[in-house]
Amino acid sequence: MKFVFGKLHVLLLFSALLMANVSFAQEMTITGKVTDASTKEPLVGVTVVIQGTTSGTTTDFDGNYRLNVAKGQNLVFSFIGYKSQTITVGDQKTLNVALSVETKGLDEVVVIGYGQVKKSDATGSVVAVDSKDFNKGAITSPQDLLVGKSAGVVITPGGGAPGSGATIRIRGGSSLNASNDPLIIVDGVPLDNNKIDGSGNFLSFINPNDIETFTVLKDASATAIYGSRASNGVILITTKKGKAGAPMKISYDGNVSVATPEKYVDVYSGDEMRQIAANHIDLFGAETLSKLGQENTNWQKEIFRTTISHEHNLSLSGAVKSMPYRVSVGYTDQNGILKNTGMKRMTASVNLNPTLLNGDLKFNVSAKGMNTDNNFGDSGAIGSAINMDPTQPIYDATKTGSAGYFQWSNYGANLGTPNPVEQALAVDNKSNVKRFVGNVQADYKLPFLPDMHAHLNVATDYTKSEGHNNRPTTAPSVLTSPTWGRLTNYNGKNYNNLLDFYLNYTKDIESINSKVDVTGGYSWQHFKRESFNYARGIVDDLHPYQKVDSTAFATENYLVSFFGRLNYTLADKYLLTVTVRDDGSSRFAKGNQWGIFPSAAFAWKMKEESFLKNVNAISQMKLRLGWGITGQQDIGSDYPAQAKYVLASAGYYYPIGGEFLPTLRPDAYDPNIKWEQTTTQNIGLDFGFLDNRIYGSIDVYKRVTDNLLNQVTIPSGSNFSNTLLTNVGSLENKGAEFSLNLVPISKKDMSLNVGFNLTYNKNKITKLLLTDDPTYLGILYGSGMTGQNQVTRVGYPAYSFFVNQQVYDSNGNPIEGLYVDRSGAGGTVSGDNNDKYIYHNPVPDYTMGLSLRFNYKKFDLSASSRANIGNYVYNMVDAGSSLDQMQQIGYWKNFPRSLNNTNFVKRQFSSDYYVQNASFFKLDNVSAGYQLDNLINKLNARVSFTVQNVFTITKYDGIDPEVPYSDGRPGIDNNFYPRARTFILGVNLTY
Repeated sequence: MKFVFGKLHVLLLFSALLMANVSFAQEMTITGKVTDASTKEPLVGVTVVIQGTTSGTTTDFDGNYRLNVAKGQNLVFSFIGYKSQTITVGDQKTLNVALSVETKGLDEVVVIGYGQVKKSDATGSVVAVDSKDFNKGAITSPQDLLVGKSAGVVITPGGGAPGSGATIRIRGGSSLNASNDPLIIVDGVPLDNNKIDGSGNFLSFINPNDIETFTVLKDASATAIYGSRASNGVILITTKKGKAGAPMKISYDGNVSVATPEKYVDVYSGDEMRQIAANHIDLFGAETLSKLGQENTNWQKEIFRTTISHEHNLSLSGAVKSMPYRVSVGYTDQNGILKNTGMKRMTASVNLNPTLLNGDLKFNVSAKGMNTDNNFGDSGAIGSAINMDPTQPIYDATKTGSAGYFQWSNYGANLGTPNPVEQALAVDNKSNVKRFVGNVQADYKLPFLPDMHAHLNVATDYTKSEGHNNRPTTAPSVLTSPTWGRLTNYNGKNYNNLLDFYLNYTKDIESINSKVDVTGGYSWQHFKRESFNYARGIVDDLHPYQKVDSTAFATENYLVSFFGRLNYTLADKYLLTVTVRDDGSSRFAKGNQWGIFPSAAFAWKMKEESFLKNVNAISQMKLRLGWGITGQQDIGSDYPAQAKYVLASAGYYYPIGGEFLPTLRPDAYDPNIKWEQTTTQNIGLDFGFLDNRIYGSIDVYKRVTDNLLNQVTIPSGSNFSNTLLTNVGSLENKGAEFSLNLVPISKKDMSLNVGFNLTYNKNKITKLLLTDDPTYLGILYGSGMTGQNQVTRVGYPAYSFFVNQQVYDSNGNPIEGLYVDRSGAGGTVSGDNNDKYIYHNPVPDYTMGLSLRFNYKKFDLSASSRANIGNYVYNMVDAGSSLDQMQQIGYWKNFPRSLNNTNFVKRQFSSDYYVQNASFFKLDNVSAGYQLDNLINKLNARVSFTVQNVFTITKYDGIDPEVPYSDGRPGIDNNFYPRARTFILGVNLTY
């Protein structure tokens, strides 16, 4: 429910074509008063417009208006949060109007696949989040607007780097080796989720200020219309457009933000390092003490900073005769809290919506452009700042060859920790990314069959990037080896072209009290990606040209589809939806190229039944049942079913004729590889009470993925490898979702809206091999140095932690190297996979979102918060800490003070001690604003102050329990770019 106060409101003008004879009628002056139908209070700022024209006015502080009109013209009264009224002018000179509050949710139209539907008629699990509910703050990524706003949608930000993206999961992951990302569609254009080189976020081309709504399709009955790309859900993004009949409106949104590091990893100071060294001479040796310096350098504070950023957005909207329009431009200059990182972005957006042939032919023309300059810096400096010896100075004037910086290589330790300040500042790691996304949609009502519409959508999406990552000759060899310095250049191009055509037939059949809505169509989409990378050393008189690597590739794939949907409504009570999509993908071989993905859903509007129709306390009650099958064809390669040869990389060349030359090597392939397939069952209940002052939904679901791709062992020599990616497994997700919206206060000058959502999801692997093998440990993840600390195993959630069970002393302290011998085989237990066990998993059992919006006259306040419960994180930062690692060959190394809790002499990577409870509650943002009306001749303003990343409550020992995904896996904390606390001063001007 929307409520507005004073002159807080943006004017909405709704109009149709003006009848030709009206313009010749004689004008007269009409006056009146507009009030709230229930409270009888006057409404300020109501739009009163002559239908079909841009002539109109607004009500004053007493709700009064005055307008010159002609007899027979229609006046449209519209106000945000109220139902519009259209009244024909007669002989009266006074016309008073009472507007009723618009009931939230019942008549709201939501976008679905290839169409739209009233929320009350939706049969699937569909959630719409509009701009008034978006997260506030210095937001540069569209995904951040949606964090915590929808049950079943978990968005994990990718860290705090400028322009960074996020990982989105809808109802858990449905794959292990294919993509788990949802299909994202922007104004009718399905996007390719693959990022181009040089871009941190494939959605960065959309200015968040241009977005009107997100619509999340969660169950298969809603998503199956997208077939082979819908296993992970679908997110439809709709951008802002002009309004028919609206006068020109100019809007400016700008903000200045100050970002500062929230906290640092708690590491030893220089004094503490020297004391530790003195206390453990027997471990380090007296001769190593001379390598310690006299400083107390806080390396983290030297590479991080407090920054000022700014953003500006200007839009022009309205209507020229029968063509609504909106044009916008935006500029963002975001500086990262890590020195030498930042992003500068220019965006432009055009939406035109002309109507021709007396309304029978409608166009939506959309174009979006972006030009972004990224400065990625070197996030590796974050780890170096934690490990760099704090007893050393930043600068060292006694040595040459390192640009005045202290470097361990100047003292014979070539493998020493790089100077974090030099590492952060000396790197030249930048890119430029340009992107254009445009489409033309045409909807034509067939003159010989008015109930039939033909819809055409033609789109293109083109991205081009260029970048470099250069290291100076003064950088230590750990960053440049084996070359003298290092120069790397790269570029890329991504193409995405689309053609959709479908017919839609809608008919009310009064004789049987029914309505049918039938859609059938064809879709063609082509993706192409090109990339080039070239690395070499710096050339001078002493160092000849040395190429490290040079790679180039081009790849493409096609999707061809036929789809259909039937919506049948009986007596406005019983609703049936049936969809089917026949998808063809070039990624698979003949026999597996085509897949059929059906779905069915039924909804019962119980509120319309006689036993509830007159129960005034219940405003809506609808039961939903859904079933469907969706697929996944984004499996990481465009040619998994074809024999292909790959050019050998440097270091694997073959000597031919006295010269080392690259060769072509065959790759393993599976000619029978096919789609992963997910079957979803869903039961839902939509409810509303007290005129929707209380409304929400409950959903229970089960999702089963079959033909799950897994890398399995095959006989050596049978397929150019001893492993093969093939369809062998299955997994399931079971869960429940609950969303609740409350309007505790709804008065003329005051309102309060509260939103809450809760999600429970349980993931379980049910099959990984063609045949059951009790000795199969599962899919192991890790490295040779840190060990394998995660596993995907049958009967457990994916990516569960796989560790040794730590033994503790009587005081609760971990005993170094002592673990439970779970296998009973004796011998070495530490690191032995047979003695490890599954100990928690990184995905939360429960996620919650809580938000509120409060308005009092011209003042508004909003806040958004969320919680994750039951998720664990492997603290790699702490796990890599031990006393013996503080002194390396020729250099010293720092660690977190948490080492005091264990005093481990040697690293214990396999200990469950480092798997830590990372449940958290976060207050993401708090924003306060004040409206200033009629500053200068219809110029309105709103000023706001927002705090982003306000606080986090958690037991986790690291700097942030919300750890970004790494290599597609959640739950490993290994020195990521921290998120800043940001203070934003914003202003909005409208005219």
